[in-house]
Amino acid sequence: MTDALRQAFREQAGHCESLDSPFMGRLLRLLAEHWPEDTALSRKLADWQGDIGPMAASLPLRVCGGLHALRLSGQDDGLDATYPPHTPDDETLWSAVDAALHRHDTFMCAWVDHAPQTNEVRRAAALIAGTALLTDRYALPIRLSELGASGGLNLMFDHFALDINDTRLGPAGARVTLAPDWTGQTPPDTPLPIAERRGVDLNPLDAHDSGDALRLMAYLWPDQAARMARTRAAIALQDAPVDQSDAIDWLETRLPHQSGQMHLIYHTIAWQYFPPEAQARGTQLIEAAGAKATETTPLAWLRMEADGDTPGAGLSLRLWPGDHTIALGRIDFHGRWVDWQAPPRLP
Repeated sequence: MTDALRQAFREQAGHCESLDSPFMGRLLRLLAEHWPEDTALSRKLADWQGDIGPMAASLPLRVCGGLHALRLSGQDDGLDATYPPHTPDDETLWSAVDAALHRHDTFMCAWVDHAPQTNEVRRAAALIAGTALLTDRYALPIRLSELGASGGLNLMFDHFALDINDTRLGPAGARVTLAPDWTGQTPPDTPLPIAERRGVDLNPLDAHDSGDALRLMAYLWPDQAARMARTRAAIALQDAPVDQSDAIDWLETRLPHQSGQMHLIYHTIAWQYFPPEAQARGTQLIEAAGAKATETTPLAWLRMEADGDTPGAGLSLRLWPGDHTIALGRIDFHGRWVDWQAPPRLP
């Protein structure tokens, strides 16, 4: 094992443990300590070019996702007998993982060719709250454009309920309910009038295709049963299109204003993966469209992204006309908590 891969496994273990997955921390540390060198997968990862860590290619998550896919699809009885809710000792768990890596070497080599797809549904808490503020300010139908939409689960956020501060926002019969630890005021309780929704991804997943749904589920963590149940419920709701394209090229086609509609552009832990030149071009395009926004064609840009501060990710909103920048607060990367710092009403 290369030093870089061992360090990547250990670094990812720390991230998973901080996000309430002791099993993933344990699995990743076992992989770092016992990684088998006699597989095609080992040779493939040793030859991988570029940054392999959590903020780039995320090779450790690719490996763990492939193992979880084997277990979820019923292809490996050994993993099924040792993954949560079972609690074997390290020797028994590693024996099953090592056997799976050797038995399914061809599958694992193919699996790691694709970047992780984590369509974390709890991040939609920020989308619900931010859109409620926008709806309170502009009583207009909303057109949604999500960048890095993956399987498009969070394009359906208006179908989710948000249970915070002894208040339930959203549809009464929602099959997905988000209940993060919430600090701050409750957003306005207003219906979210979504007129049209569409997303983009370099590798979009069809939530209703069995193989794509498996990929969405495999990148959840095996000891987080509630997270998996919530994602299954969101998959059942998904009916929004996600186009395969470069995000910024696609966005350019979406930017012309539609009379009588607000356009909401948003992304959750996606912008950081765009090349710097794409980020610059995207910002210029959005700002140019914003300069043409009016009270009957407002434009909003909602961001949930790592910003160098802690804890969690930053939440921010830019709003036109007027080019207002509004700090909304911070959110856990998996949406477990929200520190809501938004004003009661938008300018």
